[in-house]
Amino acid sequence: MKKTALLLFIPLILLSSQLYAQHRDIYQIKTYLMNTEQQMETTENFLKDAYLPALKRIGIKSVGVFKPKTIDSDSIKKVMVLIPFTSLEQFAGLDNQLLKDNHYLTAGANYLNAPFNKKPYLRIESTLLQAFSEHPHVTPTPLTGPRDERVYELRSYEASTEAILKNKIEMFNKGGEIKLFDSLNFNAVFYGEVISGDKMPNLMYMTTFSNQASRDELWKAFFSSPEWKVLSAKTEYKNNVSKADIIFFTPTEYSDY
Repeated sequence: MKKTALLLFIPLILLSSQLYAQHRDIYQIKTYLMNTEQQMETTENFLKDAYLPALKRIGIKSVGVFKPKTIDSDSIKKVMVLIPFTSLEQFAGLDNQLLKDNHYLTAGANYLNAPFNKKPYLRIESTLLQAFSEHPHVTPTPLTGPRDERVYELRSYEASTEAILKNKIEMFNKGGEIKLFDSLNFNAVFYGEVISGDKMPNLMYMTTFSNQASRDELWKAFFSSPEWKVLSAKTEYKNNVSKADIIFFTPTEYSDY
């Protein structure tokens, strides 16, 4: 009897692992924009002491928090939060879950209850993405060197039409672009198609490097590789990016990676 039960249980384990492999994460990139040190302090204290701990209590782990590499005199300050969700339903239900968390409500009171004339930010921008099939889950960087030297490179590729965007995504997946990044140790955190945002059709991905010199060397190796020369020469993948934006980030001390 026990042997029969075990034999029935094993296929369930295999099926569960296969379904997980097929599942693709949903990512929210949540960017807080601020123009005063007070706003920055209030928002960062909220993220560090209330928001991230609450996300972990819900079961949302591997949350990244980053600041763009900008000059100190920039008038607008930004903090970007990368949140992985298992589904759109989990994303949609997040706020209701947070409102039931008394620890969150207490720790985040200064931010959550801020009056209109002491708002903790200028605005919040949000982009929602679905992970690529060949990199279905967020992968925190394995780098362990000094955080202030690390380079997190966020790339955004816009396409002329939805169909052309699908072509570029295919280039990453079936074409082997992701495999090439992996072989060169680009330490990709995620690849995602934008499913809701102010720039569409669009895809985004983030890679990580120990420092700027390492980043520059790896990109040089990428563009000079035989694999890229073959892939980029294929007629079916021509003209599938109409605009590319690159932003460099450093992780905060309270980021998970």
